[in-house]
This record gives sequence, structure tokens and C-alpha cells, in this order.
Amino acid sequence: MKLNNLMNCDYDIEISGISTDSRFTKKGDLFFAVNGFNVDHFDFIDQAIQNGAVAIVSDRKYSDEIINIVTDDIDGLLVEVLNKFYDISDISLIGITGTDGKTTTSSVIYQILSPYINNAYLGTNGLDIKNKHYNTSNTTPCVDELYKCLNLVKNNKCSHVVMEVSSEALLHKRVDSLKFKIVCFTNITEDHLNVHKTLDNYINCKRHLLDLLNDDGFAIVNGDDKNCKSILHNNLITFGFDDDNDYVIYNVNSSRKFVNFSVKCVNNNIDICSPLTGTYNVYNVTMAYIVCHLLKLSDKQIIDGIRNLKPISGRREFLNFGQDYDIVLDYAHTLNGIKSLVNSFNDKNQLIVVTGAAGGREVSKREKIGKFLLENTFKVIFTMDDPRFEDPKKIVNDMIGNCKNTNYEIIIDREKAINYALSNAKENNIILIIGKGRDNYMAIENNKIKYCDYDVIANYFNHK
Repeated sequence: MKLNNLMNCDYDIEISGISTDSRFTKKGDLFFAVNGFNVDHFDFIDQAIQNGAVAIVSDRKYSDEIINIVTDDIDGLLVEVLNKFYDISDISLIGITGTDGKTTTSSVIYQILSPYINNAYLGTNGLDIKNKHYNTSNTTPCVDELYKCLNLVKNNKCSHVVMEVSSEALLHKRVDSLKFKIVCFTNITEDHLNVHKTLDNYINCKRHLLDLLNDDGFAIVNGDDKNCKSILHNNLITFGFDDDNDYVIYNVNSSRKFVNFSVKCVNNNIDICSPLTGTYNVYNVTMAYIVCHLLKLSDKQIIDGIRNLKPISGRREFLNFGQDYDIVLDYAHTLNGIKSLVNSFNDKNQLIVVTGAAGGREVSKREKIGKFLLENTFKVIFTMDDPRFEDPKKIVNDMIGNCKNTNYEIIIDREKAINYALSNAKENNIILIIGKGRDNYMAIENNKIKYCDYDVIANYFNHK
């Protein structure tokens, strides 16, 4: 598309793509030097040009040696250009936000809808369209990457996208140019306070998703969650165990492989059998049921879809390499998420947990997590987890804090920590490896080093 068709200017140069990240800028791109929260992309214009940018948009003059559009509203112009360059019209968006459960709930909805509605999943586990997988940079990508993803969805003739919407995406206004058909709030507990500073700020940031809802759209809320009770909307649907919810969960019976439960609403009672066990997954699956019901699937279609759900990658994922003990991989990294996960196991005395805490994130939750794990599991192996610019030994010491329990080991190298847990596991133990799920990197300083917990586990058994 010509530049003068994208914005008010005289340049008829051909533009092949839009970029805000100089590292991924390609030949023919229009580079927007946006001023981010942590970095001013103006400082990376040289790299963008080296990588092939043919024109620059910035909030101050850069050079006369390349086409340089200067604007005092670079973010607004970026969205305007993206809307002209990419076709994302007629896509129905289902937005899932919350502290925990976004990935599971989104993935469950995507799986249930897939036989009946051409839909896509976009979130922490990347972009999935019709059995094709694409890697993405964040839970909710930056706005230029987000538009590229939605354009790809459109080109694949998908009518719906189930997407995770993170609090940081809402704070940084990555989704402010979008409108949602349905928005869902899984829960709101303390998290990301290093960014939001206070719980009230965090809750208000989450609530901003309501502002992006279509006039006739629906908001689905976990009615049992105290911080979700402040969420109000004309088309509000609540669910949970409390009797005052619109959808009431009851009669929960769990086994190791399945959970059976019932849900009643005004004109209907349904019985559900789900392979995703744990009370927190009962919430996730119920929310998914409500979304699919609003999208006009029949009860039979939804119930059959739930019964046949495939495991969610890196979420309470049981791994079978022929061992006589359980290995569970999970992304849980918040206090609430870790409590829910640990409490989903009947025999906590068999739990051996490999865990750490991310650097550059809120310090206050570290000791709370460490104390809970030391008091509620058989053994904890503390290790690194995306230390960034912090000393991983200091992070581990923060997690141990003042707890007097001694049922732990410190093995900073995460691969060695996992191998230690596996080599010392006994029959009937549950090795719970948490924090990173199926992440494919370890964040050390500014670098993302190739690393994956699953690969470490698989290599252990391949070389055993």
C-alpha cells in the first residue's frame, strides 16, 4: 500500500509492513518510533533502517536522509494506519482477563468452538488458527503485532477470536482500538503490583475491558471473587458456587482423571464431565460453557466438547514418560494460582515442588509463596525463574524469608534442579514443576536464552 494512502502526506512510496520493534523490522516497512513505557523506540531508528525500513514516523525530527513523518500523536496515527493497512473487520472478539485462568479458559473455549465455528486462539501460548500455530511475543501482543495476528485470522476466514487480555495490555492501551462481543473476568487477586502499584489500580485497569465491550455485548464474571463484585454492566452474567449467581455450580465430584459437576441457571440444569481437574478448572470450564452458550452452541455440543478436551499446554499438564510417579508442569506463578494448584492434589505429602520467582517483579509476594509451599508440600526445590537483572540467589532467599521449615533444597540452575527432583523421585510422588509452563526461554538480563522445562524433562528420560 502507498504511504500517501495510509496517511496525509505526498509520498507515494510502497509500504510492505508496519513495525514498532526495530529488531523485527523488515525490508519495505514503515517504522513507528513510539515512546514505550520502558524504552523510547526513537533510539532504535538506526537499527530499523538497517533492517529495511523505508520510512519513519516519530514524535520529533530524526533525519532528512529518509522519509520522516513527524507527528504529535504517534500512538493515534499508528492505530489509524494499522486500520487502513490491515483488514480486521467483522471479527467477533471474546476477551478473557483475570489474574489466573486466562490461558485455560481461552483454550477451552477455542477447543469447544472449533468443530462448529471457525475461530482462533490468541494468548500466552501464541496464536492458533485451524491447527496451525504461530509464536507471539506477549500474552497480548503489542498493537502492531496484534493487528498482524488479527489480519492473519481474517485471511484464514475465521469469524471469532478468543484472546487473553492482560492487565499490562489494558494499561498500555494495546487493545483500546478494538471492540469485544464478550468479555470475561476469571478472578482478580494481587499481581503485577510492581507495575500497577496498588490493588485498586490493578482492579480498575482490569475493569477498563468493560469500556471496550460492544453496546449489546455481555460481561461474564466470577461472582464468587470478592474483587470481581465491583464489576457492573447492563448485560452482566455471574457464575460460581454462591447461590446468588446466575449460573450456580454444585455437586462437584473429583477423581484423578476427571471432575464431574453440575450447573444450574434459570431454565436449565446441566451435568458436566471434564478432564481438567481441580476446583479452579471447574470455574474455568463453567465460564467456557457460558461463552459457548451465548454463541448459540447447544448443550450437547458444549458438554461433548468439554468431555473431549485435550490437555492445555503447560497448565496442570501431566507428563508420562513411563515413570512410576507423576510429573506435572504448570505455569502457576501467583500466590492464588499456586494455592489453587497445590490444593487440587489430595495427598500433599507426596508433592515435591520445583519453583522460583521472576526477577523485576513484585518482591512482596515471594515470601508468601515460599512460606505456603514450605508449609503445604513435602519438599521444595528453589531455583531460578526469569531472574532478569536480579541475583537468583537473592530471589530464593526472599522466597524462604523467615520461614523456619527446612524441607527444601536450593539448586539455582533450573535444569539441574529439575533433574535432581526427577532422579530423587519415589513411587507415588508428584513432581510439580511450576512457574514457566511451556515457556521457551529464560529471561536473563536483557536476553531471552533458549530454555524449556518440558525439554529438560524429556531429555532426562531420553538419556536415562
